[in-house]
Amino acid sequence: MSRRRVWLAGGVALILAGCGGGETPTPGAPTPAPGPVARPPAAPALPKEPEAGPALPAISYEAKARRDPFQPVVLPTETGTKGLSVDSVKLTGVIQGRQGPLALVEGPDGIGYILRTGDVLGNGRVTQIGPDAVNFTVAGGGGQAATTVTLRLRTD
Repeated sequence: MSRRRVWLAGGVALILAGCGGGETPTPGAPTPAPGPVARPPAAPALPKEPEAGPALPAISYEAKARRDPFQPVVLPTETGTKGLSVDSVKLTGVIQGRQGPLALVEGPDGIGYILRTGDVLGNGRVTQIGPDAVNFTVAGGGGQAATTVTLRLRTD
């Protein structure tokens, strides 16, 4: 007989020897009580609410000769009104962002701003950003109709 058959026969014999090795019940003997009864799952434990501690002190911003970052940027323009205006900025670049094109404009003071479609710049709102131009809708004053202003990239 080959070794393989010997191993197979030995394995089968071990399996059969392990089956049904318990006591045989005698007729008329009481049946044993069933095993432990499964209980329904308990309700999950909820986290304990934290106790109220001492109140935190109020936080205040100290400017120390710096601009308050929570106040809007307001720059005087050539016309004397406060804030930026469409005619006081120049388009310096157009880039592609994750949600669409972005326009890079520079104010008269040399500070750059990033604009996307729908943003408001002074008296105008960005309506379209092209590969080399930005269109603004400027509200008309004194009963005049709104106009469209286009800023183009300089190619020189």
